Amino acid sequence: MKRTDRRSSDSSGALSRRRLLGASIVAAATVGAEGTGAQDAFAAAHGSGQTAAAHESLSAAPRDRTVLCLLGTAGGPPPVTTRTGTAAALSVRGRVYVVDCGRSAVTQYGRAGLKFGDLAGVFITHLHIDHIADYPNFVLLAAHGRNDVGDAAPTPFPAYGPGSAGALPVGGGDGAPPVDLADPVPGLRELTRDSLNASAYSSNIFSRESGASDPRTRVQVHEITVPDVAADPLGDRAPDMEPFPVMDDGTVRVSAVLVPHGLVYPSFAYRFDTPDGSVVFSGDTAPSNNLVRLARGADILVHEAIDLDFYRHSSGYSQALLDHFAAAHTDVSLLGPIAERCGVSMLVLTHLVPADTYLVPNASWRRRAAKGFSGRVVVGNDLDRIPL
Repeated sequence: MKRTDRRSSDSSGALSRRRLLGASIVAAATVGAEGTGAQDAFAAAHGSGQTAAAHESLSAAPRDRTVLCLLGTAGGPPPVTTRTGTAAALSVRGRVYVVDCGRSAVTQYGRAGLKFGDLAGVFITHLHIDHIADYPNFVLLAAHGRNDVGDAAPTPFPAYGPGSAGALPVGGGDGAPPVDLADPVPGLRELTRDSLNASAYSSNIFSRESGASDPRTRVQVHEITVPDVAADPLGDRAPDMEPFPVMDDGTVRVSAVLVPHGLVYPSFAYRFDTPDGSVVFSGDTAPSNNLVRLARGADILVHEAIDLDFYRHSSGYSQALLDHFAAAHTDVSLLGPIAERCGVSMLVLTHLVPADTYLVPNASWRRRAAKGFSGRVVVGNDLDRIPL
């Protein structure tokens, strides 16, 4: 795709071109989206006794274009067996940008054929544990030193994400004493510091045994400053706002907006403008005009999805939990009109809740998300790749 300014609405001709392009993107995928291509390739390489070089030729990400890699597609803290935690990587001509670091993200990064040495940045949408579980492992493991094939994350690598919320909001658990009364709302900087300090014994021993570097020198944390838009951590956490810049490294330009996600503040959606097109990651969000504004004219919208009907018709779920789901997430039936308003050519579903693949068939996810959308719907599976 030729790089264009996609911050404003396109003409109907350009929109038709993007929708036609959506079909060709999937048809040209190096690993079929909605499929098990990358996982099958990995299993085939190991099961057939092929060499590491042969496996690399099957799974290495291309370095001459932009490819969206879904590392993990499960939403929710409880672990499931059929999907790993929510995480994605955008490989842009040999530079890789990770968005969220759910359970097993470091392992999935390698399985996707991505090089740790190409890591150009980690972006955290919000500080719920299902989005940050593997973040310390990028620092402590991926950047620890070279692995058996001579690969390691650069040090320091940049990490971008929320600062402190400032105060605890009012919620149903107010009667319980807060965890860490001295610092109950740490931002990304404090989270990084405390995670690395909790591993101090390991780091101190490694430094004495092998001269390993201090993990505090392996990451450069950038807490994102929210523009003055009258956001209130205890009230309106995502007021109407324009997208604002986060990072521009000369290859990729990243912008963000606040999105509503229950009691969480701040919670970000990110847009990545690359030489080959634009990809927007919703993070966790209820339906949001801010997100539509951020994603307008992009090529791909990667959006969380929840099937509220599944929970309404299942036993054991309280009304309070159902109300939380509806207030903090986006039902799959609403995604088609949202994607249509954005004018994207492709809608990719991820952070799926319920997460286990046997509970809601892909066909159901796709059918319900497609209503009201004239582009292509992809139900994400772990290790899917979608080239721009």
